[in-house]
Amino acid sequence: MVTEQEIEKAAEILRKGGLVAFPTETVYGLGADASNQAAVRKIFAAKGRPPDHPVIVHVAGTSDLKHWAAQVPNSAWVLAERFWPGPLTMVLKRAAHVSDLVTGGQDTVGLRVPSHPVAQHVLAALSPGDRSGG
Repeated sequence: MVTEQEIEKAAEILRKGGLVAFPTETVYGLGADASNQAAVRKIFAAKGRPPDHPVIVHVAGTSDLKHWAAQVPNSAWVLAERFWPGPLTMVLKRAAHVSDLVTGGQDTVGLRVPSHPVAQHVLAALSPGDRSGG
């Protein structure tokens, strides 16, 4: 059982540009604030991940879609309502502010709302706009 103090500690580490491991319903991920380029670089370094391999941006809910995506078609809203939270990653046209580091230089961004309670609590503890990519 993860405590509220541990959730807040993980959120604080993310706010400060650090990395945290967190569970999703499918795997454990290594996360960073996806809006912090230095933090995202740490993910690539820690994993030895090639720079052209995009990361998935984990968000707290459907309300975050418009922050990360330039366009959200009706079909994406339908899928989000039906399958989020859960193991569905949607790939949408990225918003202009989304870093090439996150997208691997592509014009799309992968977005997901994990259903694992720990991931949900960590995402909820972050201030608006902060999200965990990994």
